[in-house]
Amino acid sequence: MKITTFAEQKLYTLEALQRVVAGWRLKSKKVAFTNGCFDVLHAGHLVSLNEAASRGDCLIVAINSDASIAGIKGEGRPINKAEDRALLLASMAIVDAVVVFDEPTPLKTIQALLPDVLVKGGDYTVDQVVGAKEVRENGGQVIINPILEGYSSTATLAKLRNTGSSE
Repeated sequence: MKITTFAEQKLYTLEALQRVVAGWRLKSKKVAFTNGCFDVLHAGHLVSLNEAASRGDCLIVAINSDASIAGIKGEGRPINKAEDRALLLASMAIVDAVVVFDEPTPLKTIQALLPDVLVKGGDYTVDQVVGAKEVRENGGQVIINPILEGYSSTATLAKLRNTGSSE
């Protein structure tokens, strides 16, 4: 018997999330949005997610599907499947909703939800942020979070490959 966790209640299809966002807007909630692969979760992600959550009343995290990550990052990625990544993110109290997208970028998701605030990590500039134009045209803002130096999934994976397994 499968037990539904509280976190699973925060996992949405895009269509269902559109209805949830409409409800938040009726309550005058400010909707923040961020996205990424979140394949190997690390402290840098946590800092960025906390900063994104502080920018609104509700935080949506959009994650790349497994096929999307494989197309972007190549063979051997993702390390963790979308279902697991989504559940980990949804388990965080600061995250209100998680949605998975199949495209290489979250543009379709951003266009469907039109968040009030679009937040990306400091390894981007505003002109590089997918969906920035759409969010701004809708009266929203785009915020670039500072990154926590020394943390990246790529660096973590490289370190693991170089040290080998110690099990």
